[in-house]
Amino acid sequence: MNLLQKLFGGSSAQSGQRYYTFSVKCNRCGEVIEGRVDLNNDLSVEYEEGGDVFHARKILIGENRCFQRIEVELKFNAARQLLEQHTTGGQFVS
Repeated sequence: MNLLQKLFGGSSAQSGQRYYTFSVKCNRCGEVIEGRVDLNNDLSVEYEEGGDVFHARKILIGENRCFQRIEVELKFNAARQLLEQHTTGGQFVS
């Protein structure tokens, strides 16, 4: 295992948080669905006037045979801190 880490430059401990997790409640059936965004791979860059802004869009579907699509849009700054969050078909829960 140590040889593979040396070859591919992998490290067992990464700095910072890799995932942003959130929960939404379906407007139709009330099910709470958890989602997550991989901050290293799921973000797309938007070049805006104030600096780089990263965007992620997720579609969530619950397990209760409701099949309501819940669309989640998230915006992050260059430091991967959440700037905005919007949802369609559900509501964010804390």
